Amino acid sequence: MSKQPVRITKSPRPSSEIDYRRTISAICVAREFDMDAVQEILRYHGFELDPDGTNFDPMAVVHARGVSNGDIFVFPYGTVVSWSVPADTLETLATKQLIRAAENPHIDRMEVEDLEFVTDASRDTSYMKGNIVVLGTKKQESENDRRDTTFAQVAFSSGLARSPKLAVLETSLMEYFQGSKTMVDWLERGLQDQLSSNLVLKKTGELLSLRAQLNHYSDITDHLPDMFWDSESNLENYYNQIGAEMDVRSRISILNRKIDYAHETVSVLREMTTERHSTRLEWIIIVLIAVEVVFELRRVYKEEWGEKAD
Repeated sequence: MSKQPVRITKSPRPSSEIDYRRTISAICVAREFDMDAVQEILRYHGFELDPDGTNFDPMAVVHARGVSNGDIFVFPYGTVVSWSVPADTLETLATKQLIRAAENPHIDRMEVEDLEFVTDASRDTSYMKGNIVVLGTKKQESENDRRDTTFAQVAFSSGLARSPKLAVLETSLMEYFQGSKTMVDWLERGLQDQLSSNLVLKKTGELLSLRAQLNHYSDITDHLPDMFWDSESNLENYYNQIGAEMDVRSRISILNRKIDYAHETVSVLREMTTERHSTRLEWIIIVLIAVEVVFELRRVYKEEWGEKAD
């Protein structure tokens, strides 16, 4: 394995390249999921929900296990994480089945990220060794109790799920900057008359949408999701370890700074179009006043000449 996490954009790697039995995959296919609909779809397709009785809030994460014994974790911000599930099976589940529960799907811009994991039956706790997740399964092996293993999987999955979501937002912001470049070029060339208020408003709306997607779900930006507050401290450690490996905190910070810069740029454009609109209104008012003065002078002139004629 390389030293950096593998990120794949739009389509997963061929399954022949990796051993899915030792792979954690995260795929982001939508802005958000209707979690009630997610549960209905998974039940319909024969998945067992919350198979280990972890009792996490299904509005925060849905855990499902299929006949192949692979684990699926679905998060409300449009991301699905799988453990030991073939890449094509995960893609089909996310893009063909769960997509029916999606709001604002973006299959054409989906992001997929993979990490390797191994199990260690001699350990009660889990950790990350480089970019490999080491899953402690001692209790599972000795007592046939998977709860601790599943808790660790949820924590690692929650941390990993943020990465493809951020990748989607990073791509969207890059596309936003590319789309805005024309307007900035107009300003540089003194062609600000090309700017329209409708175009500036459209760009403002796109920017607000990006900001909302980044900050709407606190689980993406918070140091610790709400669902881990009452759990054992190790879960926070697992969550933070994988977040550090994926550079999540720095990527969120960079995204926010770039959005701040974009806001400053669009504010300047908005002020210019508003000022131009105000100037146009002022000239319209001046012209209307001038027309009114002309008519008034014409009326006075006609009255005076009428009196002289009499």
